[in-house]
Amino acid sequence: MTLLRRPKSEADGRYQHITPENAQWRYVGFDAYDLKAGQTLDIPASDQELCLVLLAGLADIHAGEQQFSSVGERMQVFEDKAPHAVYVKNGEAVRVTANTDLDLAVCSAPGFGNHETRWIKPEQMSREQRGKGSNTRYVCNILPQDEPADSLLVVEVKTPAGNWSSYPPHKHDADNIPHESFLEETYYHRINPSQGFCFQRVFTDELDLDETMAVEDRCVVMVPRGYHPVAAAHGYDSYYLNVMAGPTRRWIFKNHPAHEWMLGS
Repeated sequence: MTLLRRPKSEADGRYQHITPENAQWRYVGFDAYDLKAGQTLDIPASDQELCLVLLAGLADIHAGEQQFSSVGERMQVFEDKAPHAVYVKNGEAVRVTANTDLDLAVCSAPGFGNHETRWIKPEQMSREQRGKGSNTRYVCNILPQDEPADSLLVVEVKTPAGNWSSYPPHKHDADNIPHESFLEETYYHRINPSQGFCFQRVFTDELDLDETMAVEDRCVVMVPRGYHPVAAAHGYDSYYLNVMAGPTRRWIFKNHPAHEWMLGS
């Protein structure tokens, strides 16, 4: 099974649909929608908690008993702005009404009812630069481990053209806390300009999994295990949205021992 999912448009605007069943794993779900202004999306209640990330555009969101009006601000993912997001506890149905054309990501993982539905605004998200030189990238922590959720971890990363990201290669596929945590992960990719591409490799120490992919706009790469670096091609900026979940909601990663030396340079 390839780890690369290309976009496939459906009648309701959905073009990515990843579930634990079709990914052959246990925790992470991910959907992406391209909704037109005025279009409504209904998401039924389930045993999954959700994080709705408004990638671009504005919407009214009704979740459980709560109504959030005019959620959103940026109009495309490469603007120098953090997104708006809505966390939805498990057991609550959601209705999204697009006020403008809307790029929407729906991240899901097992929920246990421990945290209330809420609007996560940009000023609540931490932003940081990681790396130096051609390893520089810009991170926005949408739903990090120090913010309330049962399973989900959500982050977005912008990488300038020609730079590397998720680098040096790291992994989080061993349930060995405090040294490493087990987290499945999806990478939802956007490219600017959109006709471009980036590369992503997913590989293990034993190379029993070793797949290198040319990734285009709106593709998703699934990372069930292994290291997973990204390289942005010259002339094309990279954006990706990461969704992670596992048995313990902690992000503890291990760098590839052959490449960790560069962190000291």
